[in-house]
Amino acid sequence: MERTAAARLANMLVSRSTKQAESIQIVLVNGESVELPSVLADVMFRAARLVAEGRQVTVLADEELLSTQDAAEILGVSRQYLVRLIDRGEISAEKVGTHRRLHANDVEAFKTARDAKRLAALDRLTAISEDLGGHDLDGKP
Repeated sequence: MERTAAARLANMLVSRSTKQAESIQIVLVNGESVELPSVLADVMFRAARLVAEGRQVTVLADEELLSTQDAAEILGVSRQYLVRLIDRGEISAEKVGTHRRLHANDVEAFKTARDAKRLAALDRLTAISEDLGGHDLDGKP
């Protein structure tokens, strides 16, 4: 039910983004309403789309500092692996006292770039498999 409602909301919000002239207005059951600025509608669209896909959503301010554990959970990796990424300079962090802290927008940028690389690699593997006839359904290897 949650995913269905999120999908409906995402579809409504994406149609708004294609028209740009339409504003988004939230109306409560009691008749109270509020008009949403486009930046908030965009956040709602992204969150609704992710929930519709069955993914968890966390909203963070770009300038928010995250612990290595929090950042690792967002990226879906271990804290130790994240620390190695920081040490290799693959993701930036700053020291606050004796602890490393990461900016939420840096974590999101890293995640976006990583996901794009993964998708490109999957596309290449799919193309290679198709070239070699790996998707033939006649049962022949």
